[in-house]
Amino acid sequence: MGTRCRSWLWILIVLVTLFCLCEIASVSAQNRRPKNVEVAVRAKWPGSPLLLEAGELLSKEWKDLFWDFIEVWLHTENGLDSYTAKGCLKKILGHGHSLLSEPLASLFEVSLMMRSASPRLVLYRQLAEESLSSFPLADEGIPNNVSEETLETNAKMETKKSDPLLVGVNPKSPGGKCCWVDTGGSLFFDVAEMLLWLRNPTELTGDSFQQPELFDFDHIHFDSNIGSPVAILYGALGTDCFKKFHVTLAEAAKEGKVKYAVRPVLPSGCETKTGHCGAVGTIDSLNLGGYGVELALKNMEYKAMDDSMVKKGVTLEDPRTEDLSQEVRGFIFSKILERKPELTSGIMAFRDYLLSSTISDTLDVWELKDLGHQTAQRIVHASDPLQSMQEISQNFPSIVSSLSRMKLDDSIKDEITANQRMIQPGKSLMALNGALINIEDIDLYLLLDLIHQDLLLADQFSKLKIPCTTIRKLQSLPLPESSMFRVDFRSTHVNYLNNLEKDDMYKRWRSDINQILMPVYPGQLRYIRKNFFHAVYVLDPATICGLESIDMITSLYENNFPMRFGVILYSTKFVKQIEMTSGGIYSSAKENDSQNEDISSLIIRLFIYIKENHGVKTAFQFLGNVNRLRIEADDSADDAPEMHHVEGAFVETVLPKVKSPPQEILLKLEREQTFKELSQESSMFVFKLGLAELQCCLLMNGLVVDSNQEDALINAMNDELPRLQEQVYYGHINAHTDVLEFFLSDDGISRYNPQIIANRKPRFIPLSTSILGGGSVLTDINYLHSPKTINDLKPVTHLLAVDVASKKGMKLLHEGLRYLIEGSKGARVGVLFSVNQDADLYSLLFVNVFEITASSFSHKKNVLDFLDKFCSFYEQRYIFTSSKSADNTQAFLDTVYELAEANGLPSNTFKSALTEFSIDHLRKHLNKVSQFLYRQLGHGFGVNAVITNGRVMIPTDESTFLSHDLRLLESIELKQRIKHIVEIIEEVNWQDIDPDTVTSKFISDVIMIVSSSMAMRDRSSGGVRFEVLKAEYSAVVFDNENSTIHIDAVVDPLSPSGQKLSSILRVLQKYFQPSMRIILNPLSSLVDLPLKNYYRYVVPNMDDFSSTDYTINGPKAFFANMPLSKTLTMNLDVPEPWLVEPVIAVHDLDNILLENLGDTRTLQAVFDLEALVLTGHCSEKDHDPPRGLQLILGTKSTPHLVDTIVMANLGYWQMKVSPGVWYLQLAPGRSSELYVLKEDGERSQENQFSKRITINDLRGKVVHLEVVKKKGKEHEKLLVPDDDDNSQDKKGNGWNSNFLKWASGFIGGSEQSKNSESTSVEQGKGGRHGKTINIFSIASGHLYERFLKIMILSVLKNTHRPVKFWFIKNYLSPQFKDVIPHMAKEYGFDYELITYKWPTWLHKQKEKQRIIWAYKILFLDVIFPISLEKVIFVDADQIVRADMGELYDMDIKGRPLAYTPFCDNNKDMDGYRFWRQGFWKDHLRGRPYHISALYVVDLKKFRETAAGDNLRVFYESLSKDPNSLSNLDQDLPNYAQHTVPIFSLPQEWLWCESWCGNATKERAKTIDLCNNPMTKEPKLQGARRIVSEWPELDFEARGFTAKILGDEVELQEPSSNQSQISTGSSEVDSESKAEL
Repeated sequence: MGTRCRSWLWILIVLVTLFCLCEIASVSAQNRRPKNVEVAVRAKWPGSPLLLEAGELLSKEWKDLFWDFIEVWLHTENGLDSYTAKGCLKKILGHGHSLLSEPLASLFEVSLMMRSASPRLVLYRQLAEESLSSFPLADEGIPNNVSEETLETNAKMETKKSDPLLVGVNPKSPGGKCCWVDTGGSLFFDVAEMLLWLRNPTELTGDSFQQPELFDFDHIHFDSNIGSPVAILYGALGTDCFKKFHVTLAEAAKEGKVKYAVRPVLPSGCETKTGHCGAVGTIDSLNLGGYGVELALKNMEYKAMDDSMVKKGVTLEDPRTEDLSQEVRGFIFSKILERKPELTSGIMAFRDYLLSSTISDTLDVWELKDLGHQTAQRIVHASDPLQSMQEISQNFPSIVSSLSRMKLDDSIKDEITANQRMIQPGKSLMALNGALINIEDIDLYLLLDLIHQDLLLADQFSKLKIPCTTIRKLQSLPLPESSMFRVDFRSTHVNYLNNLEKDDMYKRWRSDINQILMPVYPGQLRYIRKNFFHAVYVLDPATICGLESIDMITSLYENNFPMRFGVILYSTKFVKQIEMTSGGIYSSAKENDSQNEDISSLIIRLFIYIKENHGVKTAFQFLGNVNRLRIEADDSADDAPEMHHVEGAFVETVLPKVKSPPQEILLKLEREQTFKELSQESSMFVFKLGLAELQCCLLMNGLVVDSNQEDALINAMNDELPRLQEQVYYGHINAHTDVLEFFLSDDGISRYNPQIIANRKPRFIPLSTSILGGGSVLTDINYLHSPKTINDLKPVTHLLAVDVASKKGMKLLHEGLRYLIEGSKGARVGVLFSVNQDADLYSLLFVNVFEITASSFSHKKNVLDFLDKFCSFYEQRYIFTSSKSADNTQAFLDTVYELAEANGLPSNTFKSALTEFSIDHLRKHLNKVSQFLYRQLGHGFGVNAVITNGRVMIPTDESTFLSHDLRLLESIELKQRIKHIVEIIEEVNWQDIDPDTVTSKFISDVIMIVSSSMAMRDRSSGGVRFEVLKAEYSAVVFDNENSTIHIDAVVDPLSPSGQKLSSILRVLQKYFQPSMRIILNPLSSLVDLPLKNYYRYVVPNMDDFSSTDYTINGPKAFFANMPLSKTLTMNLDVPEPWLVEPVIAVHDLDNILLENLGDTRTLQAVFDLEALVLTGHCSEKDHDPPRGLQLILGTKSTPHLVDTIVMANLGYWQMKVSPGVWYLQLAPGRSSELYVLKEDGERSQENQFSKRITINDLRGKVVHLEVVKKKGKEHEKLLVPDDDDNSQDKKGNGWNSNFLKWASGFIGGSEQSKNSESTSVEQGKGGRHGKTINIFSIASGHLYERFLKIMILSVLKNTHRPVKFWFIKNYLSPQFKDVIPHMAKEYGFDYELITYKWPTWLHKQKEKQRIIWAYKILFLDVIFPISLEKVIFVDADQIVRADMGELYDMDIKGRPLAYTPFCDNNKDMDGYRFWRQGFWKDHLRGRPYHISALYVVDLKKFRETAAGDNLRVFYESLSKDPNSLSNLDQDLPNYAQHTVPIFSLPQEWLWCESWCGNATKERAKTIDLCNNPMTKEPKLQGARRIVSEWPELDFEARGFTAKILGDEVELQEPSSNQSQISTGSSEVDSESKAEL
């Protein structure tokens, strides 16, 4: 009863307060009614059908689900049509859920609402457009009854097409048709026409037409025959034509007539011809989610707001209601309104009053002290901790005052303090199933992809009946670390020249191995008497590179180089003979008995003789003599040694050592073939090591270096040094350790095969879908085992794909059998026969006999011997012979029976099986195998490959694949990947499974499937031990034992990372219910507010889909009740690959003052996803990145749409792209003259000049590009600088002049710009003539855009030459972008908007202003097109009084940059000239400090001298110190001018009142409105006072803007008296601090 009384009393007090405040509040509410901000980001491409997106998402789970979804939809389509967007979404989700298990169904739901498959449909649109455009004649046969609606839609599409990067524009409905089939030879728009073609596809198509190209993302019908003609259906599920075509083509695919693929496209104009749900998503623009929006409280110490207020604007009022359930100063207004609905207006006025007074951007120091801990306490004690964390972090300025008054629980504070002994305070970390995720770059798309791969794995493993706890263990296994592979070359065949530990010449060296830890000067060597470095060269002594290596070794040895040198010698000719005879040494030896002994073998024999009789040093001297005589011989310096050189060298070497004539010894050695066996064994050893293919290579302690150059040796030594230092430091290597033994005994591999141990990531395929899909070829395989191991567990499974009609295929099969015969305890071999459709009967019989043997006799003792002999018989009789033997089938079978009996196998089994042999049945089975190989490897018939637990290796033509390579694969894969999986699987207690089926084969199958699936994971290799952190009081924990997703996170809730993570974690909790352990890690003892912004992370939900019609509103960021009198600035926090720009924004997004909104309740802004960023790294083997290499990107029809150059920094490059299929290639000119793209192992010859890149998601791409120099061009430089003195005479012969001629047409869109770099006189707009002046500027916010227009006018009014302006578009407002085209037309200039995405590896700036400064200087070499040679930067707030052509043509003496030094004649400012004292005075050493408001960039010289790369290096090292680069754009070039020289411009080129004083004003060619740190005069006021022409130019620019935008802007004629200026909105901004 008492509680109820108190409750009513409380309400009564509130109501009295309300009545008292009602009058005041209602009056003030008229002016101070809370305002909202709403932000949306939409894709630049038109919306795509939701139904088709669903099919794409399902195909990501498993390719066949795409077809299952089509069938399900077609069979239920008629009954359940929905009439709203939400109804359609639910219907689509229902069908998707019926095909997926639960966690994957939730992922499907969130991915569909995120619209993440839309880019893939855009890609199909591009291919559809190409399909239609490749048959222009097809249009003639199409009926012409196109509706007006279609024409209208097409007109809209034309306007969209104006963006050349948007390659995936929806094609127009061809003649009203919505589907067509492309067969390469023709297009079919009617099923009847296609049926005629299907009767005889090959005849009608003919050989003259190429079949359409299929890509790995294509949907190929599972019944398709890989050898059949291709038919691609372009159409959309939901249309009648699609259904008709699909049914017909699916039937034809089953009959083996066609290879049927679908590319889902709904052409524009067909939206009305689809079912009710088929067009949902196409009507509206595509609004995206998965990004953050920040409204930061702006520091207005330097105010910069435009005083020309917009009087009229578009009001896009938002219909949504405010959430009244949120607490405001302790009141929950939804409950009050329920009880007193009649007082609604007064209650809401009171709420508005409270809201307008809650904002706090300052607190006293004592209130800040425990703010972090108080926040953690509020979150942990909340009923919904994640919602609480999101609310606090994202609305912090409104909540901070209530947080600071909370009483703190010491247990929370103590636990946080204890945890912070192990982790840095304020640090945020996150891991998904043990894999660390980079918090800085995290976005929802990336996270959903990572979750998808883990859920997919869990789904596959659960189908194998693996328990949930085991699945969790498997998922948390770290990725295998990339280990160093060392070849174990220890043998008697190594001929060491020296031994640092024993030779007398090293006696005086120190023997203390700890000397290796001592620091030395760069390049200085450590002389320690220990064999730390073993440099063993593997070489053929009869080759030039082999003999040059000997000379280098001898030279280094004689100069006391601290390294142990040795050689292993081999004969290339002998190795070739071994390869031809499949490794048989004796047959090679017999062949070698002939008199034509190769020179290499002779040299090796002579070397061994001299070594044994006269010592190793004399033997090396002999090899040196061979090379000397070779070089001294006339004109043979580039030829290999000949016999007389060898004989002469031998005689010369042994003459002083022997008594009898050396010629006799030589003749005797040649005749008796002495040491021949040792020579052959040495070559055989190299052959078995696999090193003969490399010709001359170095083994540095077993690490293979494919080079014989001295710098490669030094580099290898320097790379090995830190590894040795680490082992010495930890005591693993001591004075008695044999270093070679230490490195090679555990980690040494017995063979080197670059395909197997390459640095790049191997290719893997998942075998799970093949087995779990049912009816798989893998379930039918009968495995072969080494003798007596059939019942053992086999962790490693080698699947050999063998083409039995080829020599290579039979060679691979032989090696597989040999590998088992030699013995392997841990591996089994299965064979997948790939047989062509027109294979002869003997090939089919061979396959049949092999499979009968494997299925019936794999347990028999001699089965491997039988198969080996059977393969030899088949090879000799049916493959190696040029004409097939005329034997009949019976003779073949008789031989089989004989071989079987001879090896103890009953021939009766073969007889009974072979008599029932059905060719059709076998062909069907082999076709199934070919389809499997095609789907998994991209190859069908004729492929030879090894698949080891999912790892694919297709032996290349050059290499000879041996049984040793299978052993190498087994050991490496077992050690790196499979061993840990075996340990987990062996512990499994199998439930729900018949114990009799849990055999060694079952476990081996499970290990094969699990290891192949896990190899497909894309995750970080780093890990953190989160379990050491306590989580009792200061953590949020959600336990869900049934979930296969576990998230560990350490979060500072009061940090930018915390703002984003709180939303992302809520999404994961809602859809996946993972187990989570979130440890709160706030900063303690704060001295300032940690967050001064509001934040929203945009995630779609079901309410975005209309429940009344077919519209999808899309997700938006909504900020309710924002502070009215605070100036806010908007920033977008988008995924790394996105480039966004504002397209609708009536108000200045840099300076949002909501009290100026007037009647508008919600400020709205819409951004476009303008492009995605394609980034990459370009490398050249054994060289630095190819700096300045020019790359172009485009489509097949337009190969050059974008271009860039490669930076020296990490070989980085970036380009703008949109979804589609792109081709990257080297630009014509010097780049393509010197370089070619390095071929991938399996790339076809025709594509070696370009690299295909597929953009089919919203995550962009990182491309690793390797280039090699063309033969004969190895020593040419890419960048050839022009002669500075004669640069005018030699113009056009520089490093990129060839490319300029070809590429200049791609700058801008107008004819003017195409000729802008021409030196001839040209006619420009408005009668302008001469060489174009290029001017670059940057502006942000309406005030600076106003200045920018004035700067443009001042430039144009002072020159008669054509001018082209370049603006960085990142920060320009939609209004400016609307006005500038009209202004360009009116005043006769060209312009281009450019942009560059901040590279991920470069230290990021947080403040918007500093980012803008950085754009002025950091990316000058890459932000402009390559063909632009010079540009002038002019600050937006500058007024030009001279002809800029004079500055453009000025000779800047070969310097890349030209700046004006600061004036020094205004003595009042001496106290502010910081460069005259302290650090700057010492650093500049007499050079001037320049101002950054105006500068010239000679882009040609800038790129040649790597100025951009150097500036970025300086920036990276300096910017991490928050106290350096305070004026970033100015300090950086001034600091770097010792490396990047600056030409000092004459003083009159830049005048500003603050620094120059009025005495020099008359001579000023440009006037800059730089700030005066003494007076802090507002910028607008200073402009009107200082520059007499400014008011007039301002009046003209504002009048023109008002005319174009139709705005009612108050315009006053400029008057002479400009002293009275509104101070409230025209003070100095922080940008001009750069000029202080």
